[in-house]
Amino acid sequence: MANSKRDLFLKRRLRVRNKLRKMADGRARLSVHRSSKNISVQLIDDVKGVTLAAASSLEKDLGIVGKNNVEAAKKVGAAIAERARKAGVEACYFDRGGFLFHGKIKALADAAREGGLKF
Repeated sequence: MANSKRDLFLKRRLRVRNKLRKMADGRARLSVHRSSKNISVQLIDDVKGVTLAAASSLEKDLGIVGKNNVEAAKKVGAAIAERARKAGVEACYFDRGGFLFHGKIKALADAAREGGLKF
């Protein structure tokens, strides 16, 4: 019987995260979560188990509250790049979770790269 969309998403998320853990080499993880109404991203240090920086489309100072489109993803990507520099992080690896690297996820990654993050 076919797997449900949620099961396939969870399998894809674990597959991506396990591959990235092998290549982590002590770098921080840039984890993305996308819902139907918002997009958020965290910069996580897995060794210490702490969040170094975060950005979300729910933040009022970004001016995109409640939006989940490519423009919102670009603004969130630029914000996380700026906050990562303030936290002293230059290199990380991109954990897209179970989301496909397309559309909003790709726009966020490109904006973060333009902001100075290397992954």
